[in-house]
Amino acid sequence: MNIATLFKALSSFSWLAFFIVLGILIMRASRKQPTKGITSLVVGVFVFSSIASIISAGIVFIEPNERGVVVSPYGFRAPNGYLEKALTPGLRWIVPGESVRIYSISRQSYTMSSTVGEGTVAQNDSIRARTKDGQEVFIDASVIFQVDPSQVVQLHIDWQSRYQDELVRPTSRGIIRDVASQYGIEEIVSTQRASLESSITSALEEKFAENNLVLVDFVLRDIHFSEEYAAAVEQKQIAEQQAQQAKFVVESKKQEAEQARQVAQGQADAAVIAAQGEADARLIQAEAEAKALELIAQVIAENPDMLTYEYIQKLTDQIDVMLLPSDSPFLFPLPEAGGSTTTTPVIPAPAE
Repeated sequence: MNIATLFKALSSFSWLAFFIVLGILIMRASRKQPTKGITSLVVGVFVFSSIASIISAGIVFIEPNERGVVVSPYGFRAPNGYLEKALTPGLRWIVPGESVRIYSISRQSYTMSSTVGEGTVAQNDSIRARTKDGQEVFIDASVIFQVDPSQVVQLHIDWQSRYQDELVRPTSRGIIRDVASQYGIEEIVSTQRASLESSITSALEEKFAENNLVLVDFVLRDIHFSEEYAAAVEQKQIAEQQAQQAKFVVESKKQEAEQARQVAQGQADAAVIAAQGEADARLIQAEAEAKALELIAQVIAENPDMLTYEYIQKLTDQIDVMLLPSDSPFLFPLPEAGGSTTTTPVIPAPAE
């Protein structure tokens, strides 16, 4: 309880006490009983009640979230009937006979919703609008605002306490409809929703500022459509999903085909590489054999007896006699057991 309320309560009780004491005085006087002490009490209570009433009528306590507009009948204080400056928070004094209209500067919210009981208005209060392509949409929104603390007196002059119902509500609904009409329905529900919300916010800020209010925030709660359009959107989404599914199947088949092609290409490349490797190996082997033959031919050319030596090396050590064709002019020495070397004649084979 603040001090202003305390003085008002004290004033009421003192006047009640005054009338009680006055009643006692009248009753005693009618009975011819002494009233000297009671008369003094009545006068004292009257004086106290008058002072308490004057104080309670002139003292005002303004809460931190409030501002007070002083309405005054005294021309010397308020030529226009009101003080030009609002009362700020704290204990304030006014001239008895003046009145104070209290305005809250706290943030307030005005909600317009299609859900019954959710908005400021208990019934369906969604905003019906038309898009630029002629489609009907229903918009749920909340407007968060507050009274401009520096413009409370002017707000009182223009709107008094009617600003919520006669300014905030109709202004918000009108601006939302006007801005929505600048967008197509596809833009509103997809790519341009943020732009729609931003445009509405800017328009509301400007309009509220002109009427001594401050827009804190605009919340675009929901956008919904007529049943016919909702059904059409649902069918379109189903068709798009089916198209996406078909596209996915095609892409999957393409990937499978590409994978098979890659496998086949890999196998072909592997076969080519293997064949190339084999060919390179054979070429290297042939080159090695040719080089070896070249070296052998060179050795034989430089050492003619080498061929005979190699031939003998291939013979077994158990051979003592060899038969050669009759026209062979060669005799080959064969080793004997004693280690000496003898020349063994070779008997030509008889002619048939």
